[in-house]
Amino acid sequence: MIQRTPWSNALTYTLMVLGFLVLIGPFIVIISGASQTMVQINAVPFNFVPQDQFLVNLKTAWTRANLGTAMLNSFAMAVIVTFGKVALSAMTAFAIVFFRTRLKHVFFWVVFITLMLPLEVRVVPTYSVAADLFQPFKLLIGALTGIEISVDWNLLNSYAGLTLPLVATATGTFLYRQFFLTLPDELAEAARMDGSGPVRFFFDILLPLSRTNMLALTTIMFVYGWNQYLWPLLMVTDPSYTTALMALRSLVPSDNGTPDWNVTLAGSLIIMAPPLLLVAVLQRWFVRGLVSTEK
Repeated sequence: MIQRTPWSNALTYTLMVLGFLVLIGPFIVIISGASQTMVQINAVPFNFVPQDQFLVNLKTAWTRANLGTAMLNSFAMAVIVTFGKVALSAMTAFAIVFFRTRLKHVFFWVVFITLMLPLEVRVVPTYSVAADLFQPFKLLIGALTGIEISVDWNLLNSYAGLTLPLVATATGTFLYRQFFLTLPDELAEAARMDGSGPVRFFFDILLPLSRTNMLALTTIMFVYGWNQYLWPLLMVTDPSYTTALMALRSLVPSDNGTPDWNVTLAGSLIIMAPPLLLVAVLQRWFVRGLVSTEK
């Protein structure tokens, strides 16, 4: 049993305040810088007091980087990636937990091991397949028969190319599996005795019970999809498919350009608003989902 003393309470609150300042510090800099003029933001020392140019800088950043189209593309990408990850991981965990097969543990560990292979590691082969979907089949047919196939089909400059290679997730499968393992076996047996098949059991019983886990995973995966930069940078050459983080790069001053960091900070504030809003709205269910998974 830990005994609470005035000194321990003071130390705890001090650490909490310091941690809060470390977390909130960058947001204070962004908000203050986004409300200043170019001269004010480049002044030394930096002024942390917000000024009166906030709306002007937001409008300039929105127009210069064409953030309307870019944020719409990022929103579509994040929603598709989130829906795909949540749906696919739920079905995968359902098959691993409730289907009786000797290899289900092998399948789970094969999926779980992919956590050690992030996108940055497999980006080259993934891009190679996305740039030519028939390449594996052409290589196989060419090696077996010697026939060369000249059919080309790629996913470049499309929402399919932005989202499909990112849909699979071992994290979601693990979260769903841990929750499904907490459910009693009698639940599946009772559903089977009532004449419920696997599909009905999955949609009518498991999904409603895993709502908090679903919302927690939705929060994580939406932020993941929204913050993607490397993959859209490889897949997109058409400006109409530019994402928000790609557009933010155009707001960064060049070496010999005008150091208008106030516009850059205003643009970053606009771009970080959707995931922050989602986390704020789903915070309660996010915490419940993670806690219930660990039980």
